[in-house]
Amino acid sequence: MKRHIFDTEHDEFRSTVRKFVSAEVEPRLHQWEHAGLVDRQFYARAGELGLLGIEVNERFGGGGVRDFRYNLIINEELCRIGAAALVMNINGFNDLVAPYLNSLCTAEQKARWLPPLCAGETISAIAMTEPAAGSDLKMIRTTARRNGDHYVVNGAKTFISNGINADVIITAVSTDPEKGSRGVSLLVLERGMPGFTRGSKLEKIGLKAQDTAELFFDGVRVPVANLLGEEGAGFSYLMRNLPLERMSVAATAVASMERTLQAALDYTSERTAFGRAISDFQANRFTLAELSTEVTIARVFVDRCVSALVEDDLGPVDAAMAKWWTTELQQRVVTRCLQLYGGYGYMSEYSVARDFLDARASTIYAGTTEIMKEIIARALTT
Repeated sequence: MKRHIFDTEHDEFRSTVRKFVSAEVEPRLHQWEHAGLVDRQFYARAGELGLLGIEVNERFGGGGVRDFRYNLIINEELCRIGAAALVMNINGFNDLVAPYLNSLCTAEQKARWLPPLCAGETISAIAMTEPAAGSDLKMIRTTARRNGDHYVVNGAKTFISNGINADVIITAVSTDPEKGSRGVSLLVLERGMPGFTRGSKLEKIGLKAQDTAELFFDGVRVPVANLLGEEGAGFSYLMRNLPLERMSVAATAVASMERTLQAALDYTSERTAFGRAISDFQANRFTLAELSTEVTIARVFVDRCVSALVEDDLGPVDAAMAKWWTTELQQRVVTRCLQLYGGYGYMSEYSVARDFLDARASTIYAGTTEIMKEIIARALTT
């Protein structure tokens, strides 16, 4: 089915991204999976090709183009080769970090942080989740007490993507615990600050090439000049940017499903049983027909949401619908595709087995399915 959301410039960009993925990612993906993180040179190469900071102003080294479709293309090309784990390595900056820096940084902060980030010389992350505060950001326990020209930060974060490699980390802290969500602020912590340490890489069941870490803060002195926006406004900033993050997750889920389904179609056409291709059996044909229909519907809805996002017309409810529906559908699609492989689907050398493990996190991060349904339900009753 032809997709009408792209134009010639997007097609040219896709060609660039596809060449990058084929040359830089595909040959090294298994190596990075075993290591649990990617080489820093990966970021430098992505920066050279203009894949980092697509929406960042050109004078700070970015592309100066505010168009999520370019981010979407990066997601799709990485997922096409089974590298969903690396979406956070590139679009973790484009979709999660850059929007905060673009909208909240002072001119001095932009000049300090954005050029090396866009060039891939430094690496970014965002730290919200804590051991006792996941989806409920009002429960943040990491504190930042003002002390002259610094904040003194104490606490911990967990499940932080890019946590090992990151040099610049937007960190949600409580600057006034008594005010709850109105006391949440955003501080930028940087590699090398005394008292800032990292745990070992967390061992996940999937997305293994994506480094994930715990972060610990013990009396870290962070200059007041590293405050993003206004003190106490951090919770509203986080809520404002979450729909974009959720669309990135939904886009990754759909692209990954398309890859898994195509691989299953190829396998069932080639694999034989009782003298004929297993795709010739009615039960299997019907399974493939159902999955193809559902994945196509998901693609149409996500593309519609992407178009709305480009027009600044995507609300949090539609983003929540897209996130929960596509990621839950992804669980069903990959499970049913794996079944078509029989015993081979359980073998890690087959892509469907890796897809099965990589897919499991999608219903959890960027807000669980249950949180997405809560967002939707509240909108229905107000």
